[in-house]
Amino acid sequence: MKYRKFGNTGYDVSEVSLGTWQLGGKWGLPFSEKDAMDTLAEAYDRGVNFFDTADGYQGGASEHAVGQFLKTHPDVHYTTKIGRKEEPLSLDHFSPQSVDRYVDESLKNLDVDCLDTVLLHCPPTQLLYQPETFFELDKLKQAGKIRHYGVSVEKVEEAIKAMDYNISAIEIIFNMFRLRPANLFFDLAKQHNVGVLARVPLASGLLSGKYTAETKFAPGDHRTNNRNGQHFDKGETFSGVDFLTGVKAADELKQRLGTDNLAAVALRYILMYDAVSAVIPGASNPTQIERNTSAADLAPLTSEQMAVVRDVYDKYIKNPVEYLW
Repeated sequence: MKYRKFGNTGYDVSEVSLGTWQLGGKWGLPFSEKDAMDTLAEAYDRGVNFFDTADGYQGGASEHAVGQFLKTHPDVHYTTKIGRKEEPLSLDHFSPQSVDRYVDESLKNLDVDCLDTVLLHCPPTQLLYQPETFFELDKLKQAGKIRHYGVSVEKVEEAIKAMDYNISAIEIIFNMFRLRPANLFFDLAKQHNVGVLARVPLASGLLSGKYTAETKFAPGDHRTNNRNGQHFDKGETFSGVDFLTGVKAADELKQRLGTDNLAAVALRYILMYDAVSAVIPGASNPTQIERNTSAADLAPLTSEQMAVVRDVYDKYIKNPVEYLW
């Protein structure tokens, strides 16, 4: 495992880290505490020292599991995201008063005295033009409740606007099917010394290259019930790519890149960009950790391989994805 600087936090984090949206169970299925703890332990044993969680993941069970793991692994860093555990999503969930309450609840759930890094969890764009919330986060830093803060975003424009504030990190969707962040945002993030977490790196599994037109998902899985944004931004599901189009594009990537292990290559592609502090693929069980962390051992992609990714993106994905996010 290799490590990278996480913006201005001073942390060195594993370039392949762990997202915990599906920790302890696949989307829509019951949470298993044993699977969760075994998955965190396997990740740590393979050099992962950074976890990304949220107060709403598995009803708080993800935060709790990470907090339990921290008790015996104090060298692990983490982000927790706040603002989306109560529905329907509202701008009020990101008010200074709500942020105060959510931070206190996460402190209790993680059972810590100070949160490593807090991210506002994909707030409405309007929130980025209401500085009071960011000033409140500054006060929470001064009070010793949080060490750093940032924003998880849907759109590149939101990421750029967020750098008006005293942030340390931005979490954004970036993968072979979502290339726009590399156009301008990455350079700005480096200039501002802001850490970048690449989320949804496998486009909800499309970039595993294992799906077919016949693949079905559980009824409670967002890959079944959020394809048109029925519950939250549709860009969270398959990175906003039409499923059948994504299957076709992934098949072409496998063929032209000459690999049956597209997932690892897709993660390695993200690591080709030095603005990225860490990529945060998810895992619902320990066996998926090896697949993810193996990406750190792959050779860099060649210029020809990088060109293939761009060509497939331009052919299948760019219109309309690039213009929406």
